[in-house]
Amino acid sequence: MIIKPKNLDFRVKLPNVSFRPPTGAQTPDWLDLVPGNVRDLVSSHLPLGLRAAEPAGNPTPDGARFLSSSFSNAAGTRPYRLYIPASYRGEPLPLVVMLHGCTQSPEDFAAGTGMNEAAERSGCLVAYPGQTMQANVQKCWQWFNPQDQRHGSGEPSLIAGITRQVMQDYAVDPRRVYVAGLSAGGAAAAIMGAAYPDLYAAIGVHSGLACGAARDLPTALAAMKGGARATPTSRAGRVMPAIVFHGTNDGTVSPSNGEAVVEQSAGGAGLRREVQRRRNEGGRACTRTTFTDAAGRVVTEHWLIHGAGHAWSGGRAAGSYTDPSGPDATAEMLRFFGEHARP
Repeated sequence: MIIKPKNLDFRVKLPNVSFRPPTGAQTPDWLDLVPGNVRDLVSSHLPLGLRAAEPAGNPTPDGARFLSSSFSNAAGTRPYRLYIPASYRGEPLPLVVMLHGCTQSPEDFAAGTGMNEAAERSGCLVAYPGQTMQANVQKCWQWFNPQDQRHGSGEPSLIAGITRQVMQDYAVDPRRVYVAGLSAGGAAAAIMGAAYPDLYAAIGVHSGLACGAARDLPTALAAMKGGARATPTSRAGRVMPAIVFHGTNDGTVSPSNGEAVVEQSAGGAGLRREVQRRRNEGGRACTRTTFTDAAGRVVTEHWLIHGAGHAWSGGRAAGSYTDPSGPDATAEMLRFFGEHARP
């Protein structure tokens, strides 16, 4: 879709999304989610210096590798980073695919989530696909475009292609492949779970939206404000195991979107619901709701973090959009993923 900016006064007020300005800088209260020429027009008004910072991160342990590569198909080319733990000896390991938020990079996301360090302890590979500024000037995964919500099309085909390329190049247990993301990356993870249930065993969605929550820019803005509902998928009646995190004070993506992800992942199946209230030691309280199938297996978890905003819960200050005071979303996702494998 191309929108021409001629005689267009673009003054839509939007919430803060995926920005970490330098100290002392003021974060703008609008987000560039705009396609085509309007996107470039809006981007030109960004105050100088407001760019995502590249974190120093933690050094890679001896024997581990953090490699750079890329994947291309008819939809384009995307770079990615791949973390290989020091314990890797060619035996099949689980694979976690991590999708960053707007303005972030694979390196930033790895540093903020601490996923590489967690993968080193648990023994799994981690792939970090990277969005490009050529595709979206804010490096947002374009979850709101219909062509980027389908199997074999657009960005889903690129993310699935990266996943399969890693599986081809390294020993990966095909029953234990997972995808997770934050914000726009969380919405993209929900899309991947809906579009590729034959590839991913479970999904992790942090501060994201359900697949099909929007079809263009206006519906994207409405969805982010809380107007989205779960849309039916082709796997109705089948559960896609999902662990969902959302902050009650998220001013960027309404917490109701987390509920929509939970509803969509259930696929209409009748699940038993149980609510628990917890408090992270020295940090935030949360409500954890579990959904259990007839076999007694927890197939969906919804973590509502009280007082948290639009940030990765339990994350590290080395990366952008993190909240160290929350429960550890990285550890909980890996724990949940470890409980689920594709049949």
